[in-house]
Amino acid sequence: MVLQDNKDTITLNNGTKIPVIGLGTWQSTGEGEPARNATKVALQNGYRHIDTAAIYGNETEVGQGIKDSGVKREEIFVTTKLWNGDHKISAEALDASLKKLDLDYVDLYLIHWPVSTNNATGKDFEDWDYVDTYKQLQKLYKETKKIKAIGVSNFTKKKLERLLSDPEVDVVPAVNQIEAHPLLPQPELYDYLKEKNIVIESYSPLGSTDAPLFKNETVAAIAKKNNVEPGHVLISWAVQRNTVVLPKSVTDARIISNLKTFKLPEEDFEALNNLSKTDGVKRWANPPWNNFDD
Repeated sequence: MVLQDNKDTITLNNGTKIPVIGLGTWQSTGEGEPARNATKVALQNGYRHIDTAAIYGNETEVGQGIKDSGVKREEIFVTTKLWNGDHKISAEALDASLKKLDLDYVDLYLIHWPVSTNNATGKDFEDWDYVDTYKQLQKLYKETKKIKAIGVSNFTKKKLERLLSDPEVDVVPAVNQIEAHPLLPQPELYDYLKEKNIVIESYSPLGSTDAPLFKNETVAAIAKKNNVEPGHVLISWAVQRNTVVLPKSVTDARIISNLKTFKLPEEDFEALNNLSKTDGVKRWANPPWNNFDD
């Protein structure tokens, strides 16, 4: 099976093009500035899409990695996200992220979770929620040059239906970034997002930290059959179902390898599509503040 660097793009609903493979930087923090090196290595080896967030605590390092790479800013798609406690001050939060990234704009700004929290009390606001927050992002998108596209993350179908039913919401989210892999394919949400022309971005495509899906018997067997690594199988599956995928790594060789994909044979693709039916549904990102049933 021939592996090739995947530099394909998907066109978002506002005409912006997003590279289908991006570098995820969640948990890329700590001694040695791993996010800085990972960003630099990724960009110098063909990536053109970097995903970060205010809560990751590494926007400064990501921005430094972008500068270190020598790649022109206009060639790079950069995403960051608005944290739960900043929902009432999205303009200020965006400016803080841009300052840390040392950028004039981001290509995509997301509501990280559909949860609006009062930092002083730790409780959800009674007079404010994610619909109000989205309207603020919509205003920033329309009235400033600081955002090329807006979207959401970790939104369920019900939450998106409520958002889109609001008469003041007239910008459909460009993406919904969700946990997605063969043990969490989310078919109902997948179909709904396709219907609404909202691109799916798949985070934790390898499962979670330490890539637990590498050990899945079906994934391992498909990798062996096609003479590739389990990571290639999982990332290629995500690309083949027309989603953007965000593998995270701080290891140079793994970062470079994660950009390579292949076309899965139909029987292997279908086996992965149905894996959750045989092995069970597994969600790794399940914080206590969010209810995925609503």
